[in-house]
Amino acid sequence: MTPLPVGDSGGLAPGPVTPGLLDRVRRRVAASGSPPTPALVASALREEGGALRGDAELRTVLQALQSEIVGAGPLEPLLRDPSVTDVLVNAPDEVWVDRGEGLQRTAVRFADDTAVRRLAQRLAAPTGRRLDDAQPWVDARLAGGVRLHAVLPPIAPAGTCLSLRIARIRVFTLEELTAAGSVPPDGALLLARLVASRAAFLVSGGTGTGKTTLLSALLGLVDQRDRILLVEDAGELAPDHPHVVRLEARPANLEGAGAVTLRDLVRQALRMRPDRVVVGEVRGAEVIDLLAALNTGHEGGCGTLHANSAQDVPARLEALAAVAGLDQQALHSQLASGLRLAVHLRRAPTGRRRVAEVCVLDRGTDGLVRAVPAWSWDGATAAGTPGPGAGRLAEVVTG
Repeated sequence: MTPLPVGDSGGLAPGPVTPGLLDRVRRRVAASGSPPTPALVASALREEGGALRGDAELRTVLQALQSEIVGAGPLEPLLRDPSVTDVLVNAPDEVWVDRGEGLQRTAVRFADDTAVRRLAQRLAAPTGRRLDDAQPWVDARLAGGVRLHAVLPPIAPAGTCLSLRIARIRVFTLEELTAAGSVPPDGALLLARLVASRAAFLVSGGTGTGKTTLLSALLGLVDQRDRILLVEDAGELAPDHPHVVRLEARPANLEGAGAVTLRDLVRQALRMRPDRVVVGEVRGAEVIDLLAALNTGHEGGCGTLHANSAQDVPARLEALAAVAGLDQQALHSQLASGLRLAVHLRRAPTGRRRVAEVCVLDRGTDGLVRAVPAWSWDGATAAGTPGPGAGRLAEVVTG
């Protein structure tokens, strides 16, 4: 379907078909329970008192209705743009996108806040999640892999806020990331040796720094005889590997039942004869089960973690474990013997993503694990710089 021209009328091309008439036609077509065929649309328009001036106008209305009923309305062309990773609606007349070069404001407009709210509720409905005055926010995964987050007034006083993050399943090799300037050649060699060593590691960084992209590339280097068990909240990792088994979490239904957590899935993965257990994003109590696995003979485990720096990784894991009831001493004991390295990514204001640092996780005399810088790269030089932990890093990656 050809994307609609988008303007101040909320997605309609100029003409006698107003947003109000389109809304009435939409409700009539939806009430019929039939697909929005050209004949049904034309009939609904006649019944609502509208008139069309030809096939082109009928196609415009038909496309608008299809986007309204089964698509993302005025946002549909943005979601189809392969360069767009995020679509953010702050207000009916304020829609932003991220194409990897920072946020850019678009010309897309909604008729009013009611239209934004209606779209958010319609997108949330198939996921089995509520979005109304009693539950004014939603965080869900749409069928096409788009991550939906929406907040309604009065929680968002200025109007409905809608955030859509698109998972672009594009698998990059480590060679391609090197060519793109995300990692220098010596860093790529180091990461390849890390994977071959079967040392357990985490890829850390902020939102949008490329953690999933790098981890997918590294998993593509895993020995093809190995069986990889992927545990994810939603499928984003796409390693180029012949033996990958995926397990995905499931939220509770409207009655609050049926949830399957990452912690549940890590436990199941350990019973499925894994060579490598991978947690797409460590963000909760599953950290306990992952560390337990890494301490019971499951080598080469890995995952991603949100953190401001590699040095913050132990503290972040400590905070996650504390919520699950594991105290500091126990966590650091598990961490010291189970996890070896942290690979940290940064994103420049220009949107460029790079591997910034590799740290060795070593236990100090006080029993606490610290991230010791072993290799760093500023993105400008041709090679990285060794740090205080370089000798220990060499020992880890050579097994």
